[in-house]
Amino acid sequence: MSEPRYDLDQETLFIVSQSFKALSDPTRIRILHLLANKECSVGEIVEHLELGQSTVSHQLRFLKNLRLVKSRRAGTTIYNSPQDEHVLDILEKTIEHATHD
Repeated sequence: MSEPRYDLDQETLFIVSQSFKALSDPTRIRILHLLANKECSVGEIVEHLELGQSTVSHQLRFLKNLRLVKSRRAGTTIYNSPQDEHVLDILEKTIEHATHD
């Protein structure tokens, strides 16, 4: 068993802080929560969450840059889905925490 790490390198600190930054925005939380349950195109996200297309595109770009969301093309449609199960686990546990009695 390896020794626990008490000090974090700069890259790890940056990735952790950016991940929490992603989860600090209600719109990004809504998008990630939707994508956790269903692969969606931008149009489907716009329709389900009643958000503007430019807002969804902007937030998806942020999430893709952090490798939290990935996309695939099918014909002319690009579908989005979660890329990182660790962050989704944190999100879903936090939602459970917020909604339990």
